[in-house]
Amino acid sequence: MRALLSILLAFVGAPLLAPAAARAEDPKPEIVSVNGMVTQVFVPPGQGPFPVLVFSHGRSGAPAERAALDHPIPLGHAGYWVGKGFAVVAPIRPGYGATGGADQENSGARWDAQGQCPGAPNVGRALGNAATAVRAALDWARNQSWAKRDRIILAGQSVGGMTSVVLGGQNPPGVVGIINFSGGAAGDPTKHPGQSCGVDDLATVYGAAGRGTRAPSLWLYASNDLYWGAEAPRRWHQAFALGGSRTKFVMTAPVPDADGHNLMRRGGRLWSEHVNPFVASLGF
Repeated sequence: MRALLSILLAFVGAPLLAPAAARAEDPKPEIVSVNGMVTQVFVPPGQGPFPVLVFSHGRSGAPAERAALDHPIPLGHAGYWVGKGFAVVAPIRPGYGATGGADQENSGARWDAQGQCPGAPNVGRALGNAATAVRAALDWARNQSWAKRDRIILAGQSVGGMTSVVLGGQNPPGVVGIINFSGGAAGDPTKHPGQSCGVDDLATVYGAAGRGTRAPSLWLYASNDLYWGAEAPRRWHQAFALGGSRTKFVMTAPVPDADGHNLMRRGGRLWSEHVNPFVASLGF
């Protein structure tokens, strides 16, 4: 496995730069190419096989920030899962960071000078493209010798959280759970704080995913989320839950001193008390 990763690393090129805030105890990723996507892989010590977390990153509204994406999963969050004995696979999807290429996830959402959203964004197309990219990483992970191919969790943050739900709705083999951190799309906390441009469209997409999902899911949002607010996520979850799969919605207390959209990064004490029992309920 290590030899294979070394070959793939040479193929991709230089490793992605670690952020300045990286700590000495954070796990170090190995870089592989998966279907053209630069992908970070964290494998725990030992022989394995290990359960797998496939993580989907979010989306900045600024093209320069999307191009600068170098870590698709915060190193501390990767460390949380590696500490639980999971291997972590985190692809940088097309249109972002070192993977580059055309932006395939532009929903067309835009805000006018009055802070209004004219027209309806095509969230379904954008999230479908994101899910297709992550499905490639999932399929790759299932074929690795260190992976338990039938013990996989999908997780993601913001657009990545919704991507995980949409992909989970396809019932890909091996997936036993889904975790949605602050999932949604088409928001702008500056021009229109607290409401997505595509509230209705997102409810439709989430509802369609719910009709296909069989794996249990956990949805986590903070009450002070400046992208979606507190009410739209409840509506999205209600649309999803009509599909009948086992699912739990959690609205946490406000994330202290931060936009609640940063729940995953800044609110570990708020979400871990729900994630830990959820993971245990899956038999890990």
